Amino acid sequence: MRRFFLEQKEIKGSKSYISGTDARHIKTVLRLKPGDRIGLFDGAGNEYSAGITGFSHDRVEVSILDSFPSVAEPSVQIIVSQALLKDRKMDILVRQLTELGISGLIPFVAERSVSRPDAKRLIMRRERWNKISKEALKQCKRGRIMKIGEPVFFEDALKIGKDADLKVIFWEKESKSVDFAISHFGSKFEKIFLMLGPEGGFTVNEIEKAASYEFVSASLGPRVLRAETATIAASVMIQYIFGDLR
Repeated sequence: MRRFFLEQKEIKGSKSYISGTDARHIKTVLRLKPGDRIGLFDGAGNEYSAGITGFSHDRVEVSILDSFPSVAEPSVQIIVSQALLKDRKMDILVRQLTELGISGLIPFVAERSVSRPDAKRLIMRRERWNKISKEALKQCKRGRIMKIGEPVFFEDALKIGKDADLKVIFWEKESKSVDFAISHFGSKFEKIFLMLGPEGGFTVNEIEKAASYEFVSASLGPRVLRAETATIAASVMIQYIFGDLR
């Protein structure tokens, strides 16, 4: 069954409608007709079974037949704080993190960040990331949107993560494995906060600053990974240890 995103506020009783590019896709590409069934999700963890009831020039009218909670969300909340990467790399990363069940993404500017877009450009990029994440939700059958925060500076990202049960910063010069670094923290967490650096990696000063906020530093193995590869590797590893990739 095809799935489409629908804002929760647009679901009023048993009636609603789909507009924009999804409506055009339903009408002109899929060529669905009244009576056909589709799936809906609101990005807040709710799924809906719906039937198409009619069309207007710019929208598809639907009837909500059933609602149920999404089952594709991990039990642990994992937030990734990623140093800004070049446009294409960040776009791919947003899609992959969404597919992996990451709860939130906090972009930040690090000392060695190559990508330093101005405020106007950042607004445009964030809008694009949200669009990419919503599209990825359709494919991976998640029901909850990955929340993408406004880009911040490094220490602000540390402050955002201060209340997490486990805080890990990955650094290529660290010798401790993830298992060893987190071994004394236990095995049950509700919220995990991961920090990953830019193309040039973190500076010693940044690692020391993170330690002052009670972050533990960990290695991703003996090989030096590309920034985007490191983020996916770290996310998969943490999802496997604490989440639902088993």
